[in-house]
Amino acid sequence: MEVPKSHPRYESLKKREILLDFYEKGIVTISGLISQGRGEAFDYLLGEKSQDFALEAEKAALEKLTQSNRPVISVNGNVAALAGEEIVRFAKKYNITVEANIFYWSKERMKKIVSYFESIGLHVLGLNQDAQIPGLESDRGKCEKDGIFTADTVLIPLEDGDRAEALKRMGKFVITIDLNPLSRTSKFGDITIVDEVQRAFTNLTNFKKEDYSGKVSSFKNERNAARVVTFIGERMATMNEWPES
Repeated sequence: MEVPKSHPRYESLKKREILLDFYEKGIVTISGLISQGRGEAFDYLLGEKSQDFALEAEKAALEKLTQSNRPVISVNGNVAALAGEEIVRFAKKYNITVEANIFYWSKERMKKIVSYFESIGLHVLGLNQDAQIPGLESDRGKCEKDGIFTADTVLIPLEDGDRAEALKRMGKFVITIDLNPLSRTSKFGDITIVDEVQRAFTNLTNFKKEDYSGKVSSFKNERNAARVVTFIGERMATMNEWPES
């Protein structure tokens, strides 16, 4: 479907079309399409832009990633579809390892995700899953020893709560990107970024060193999460007109 740029929901509709395209390619699952709908609902409430609390979390996350010895970004089908090119730019800028890991696991889907990233200029791990995350007995726990398994910091966009929890139990520093501030994934994050994944990686790439230096020590995740919930509550209480003028 061709969406005219003049359409008031252009960005949202464009992302839907991209996800449908990646579904046809076998990278995104039906469940992933449902997850995107839930994310869109929260993004409405966030004003569909990176709010101050998101930018603060992103700056702290970037400093932590640049300070880490073995940072790894975990990607799934939705993340590839929504922010693949942004992740390539970010990972190359900071020389950060990227590893594919998916909930609805199949060798074929893994190959397609890895091949997609290679087609846009980045080699990612994921095909040589020679390690298992403790506590995740299914294929969901498969990972690479040279990637997620030995990482000290893991950035997990659009992740499931069980895997976020398991990574925390391993002693990893966990950075999450999730539009739902009430999700289990958000609650398990050491730094929780409540923002749309494409916007988040664009911000992470565009920050200058002076923007993020010294942000980790002053960042309090629980306090920032409370700001998110307060913002959403106040926004809902003041949205008296529909559509907004």
